[in-house]
Amino acid sequence: MSNLPSLIASDVDFERTGFQTGTLRLPWSHDRSAYGHIPIPLAVFNAGAGTGPTVLLTGGNHGDEYEGPVALMKLLQRLPSMSIRGRLIVIPALNFPAFLNGSRTSPIDRGNLNRLFPGARNGQPTEMIAHYVETELLPRADVVIDLHAGGASFEHAPTLLASPPTEGERRALYLDLVRAFGAPNTMIMDLLGEDRTFAAAAERHGKLFLCGEFGGHAGCDAANLAIVESGLKRVLHRLGMTPEEPLPRAGETRFLRVEGTRHYVYSPLAGVLEPTFALGDQVREGQLAGRLFDPHRPWEAPLEIRFRADGRVMCVRTFARVEPGDCIALLAADVHAD
Repeated sequence: MSNLPSLIASDVDFERTGFQTGTLRLPWSHDRSAYGHIPIPLAVFNAGAGTGPTVLLTGGNHGDEYEGPVALMKLLQRLPSMSIRGRLIVIPALNFPAFLNGSRTSPIDRGNLNRLFPGARNGQPTEMIAHYVETELLPRADVVIDLHAGGASFEHAPTLLASPPTEGERRALYLDLVRAFGAPNTMIMDLLGEDRTFAAAAERHGKLFLCGEFGGHAGCDAANLAIVESGLKRVLHRLGMTPEEPLPRAGETRFLRVEGTRHYVYSPLAGVLEPTFALGDQVREGQLAGRLFDPHRPWEAPLEIRFRADGRVMCVRTFARVEPGDCIALLAADVHAD
């Protein structure tokens, strides 16, 4: 990662007090616009230095996930009339080209933003966004909340993805924030060594990072949207950023953990999948997960795919057509948070 400053500029002043709206200007020179840029909308509400923490709120890391962006756009409608302590930086659609295109990856460079950290100053546009987050936004933030859903290819149970610090006051505060958010599920994710994510970047910078998966099918589910909106309100309140006000108490969250590859279910071949489970099911090792039919040999018996561990189904594939290596389900096991 270059030590030179990001080529992305902004027309907001992060240090100025008050409410500002504007854009990040992502340079993009192409056939139709030689000196052009891609404007990525953002807002900053700064109550002034020393009044409270800086919280970075982002959605649209993947462009076909909508509960987060809609919740943040609704928050922006309220912000000018709110009284806050500290500083809020809100970017409803971080990978803006992907968001406008309704796709997981950018239509410009096919970049998956959540697999490109720490990014590259002189890279493709999606790499440049990752580099800007890593070098300009994360150093400013104390707490980061990045809101996801399953997109077109997945359906997720509403779940906060957590990575608690190991000990001390930071761990206690982190778990307080998790419980304040009050998602039905809180899952300790295992991405099998993947370290190119926003979460990995935040961990490198020592930031408290919360992520969440709230729905899927590239839709915007009303119940999941309500979970996101109320969760954000309670977290900001717990951080002392919003005035004392009565807030609905969060329900108890179920803590779960993904335990390595045995909790992932993959398709070994191409075909059409008939799943034999549903989101939220408690399943057992050896239980039938699905039947994989070969469309070129429809008279042959389907291949049976079985679960390799006990667990609860937290995520399911929405596309019946599969290729080798496609994930068709993700499990997690119940754990106790201490």
